[in-house]
Amino acid sequence: MPGTLMQDWRQNEIGVRMALGADWAIVKRLVLREALMLLAAGLVIGIGLALWAGQAAAKMLFGLKPNDAATFVAASVLLAVATAAAGYVPARRASGMDPMDALRME
Repeated sequence: MPGTLMQDWRQNEIGVRMALGADWAIVKRLVLREALMLLAAGLVIGIGLALWAGQAAAKMLFGLKPNDAATFVAASVLLAVATAAAGYVPARRASGMDPMDALRME
């Protein structure tokens, strides 16, 4: 079943890495690191926008605390857990891939 161009490119890259001697732990780390980098970028942008929106809402609503640190931490932890869970499945699948099958698809 052919995937998108990006999926095929990543599959070929991982196949080459494994053919050159990368073990399953290195491949899992590669895939998870990419997911965590996207998480970090999303958290930076999201927290910045949330702070801005909180300030705007505080001006309109009486008694609203716009900078509740506990809420930001809880949301960030929840997002990190969801990202790790969502990134683990493709990382596990990539680490179990046969390098020759990946190279043959090209």
